[in-house]
Parts: sequence; C-alpha cells; structure tokens
Amino acid sequence: MNFRPLHDRVLVRRIEAEAKTAGGIIIPETAKEKPQEGEVVSAGSGVRAEDGSITPLDVKAGDKILFGKWSGTEVKLNGEDLLIMKESDILGIVG
Repeated sequence: MNFRPLHDRVLVRRIEAEAKTAGGIIIPETAKEKPQEGEVVSAGSGVRAEDGSITPLDVKAGDKILFGKWSGTEVKLNGEDLLIMKESDILGIVG
C-alpha cells in the first residue's frame, strides 16, 4: 500500500467480530455492530512539540488496538475499507 499517514494519525484495518456468541447463537448481519478492534496498517511519524522536536507514536504497524465506537474517518484505499484516526482516539493495544 502506498499511503503514509501524517503526524499523529494512524491507518487502521478493522478486525471482524465473531458471527457467533459464546453460547452458540448466530448473530445476523443486520444486528451486528461495527467492530471496535483493529490492526494498525501504517502510522505517522509523530506529533511535533512546541520546541520543534518530534515525539514518536506509541503504536506501530501490526499492533492490534481497541478504539472508540465513533472514532476515525472511513476511507477506501485499493478497494479496502480502512479508518484514519488520531493516536488519541486509540484506547489501548491488545497484548
């Protein structure tokens, strides 16, 4: 992919949620919510501080993350639906 986010933004691919609950109930497509878990595809260089230095991001490509329900901007790159969001929209990294 030929896309690199700027500054403190990251490019995220959603990880699809399970179609079945732990009890074995199959969830139909119409009742599913968009997943709030994803994988970082690409990350920007970092945020610039007031003194001009660049603080690198805590996430890197390949990290699995959790993000807020309404976070990011949906984009379509190379036929794939992705999200661009600020690092501050990321809630945490899944170990």
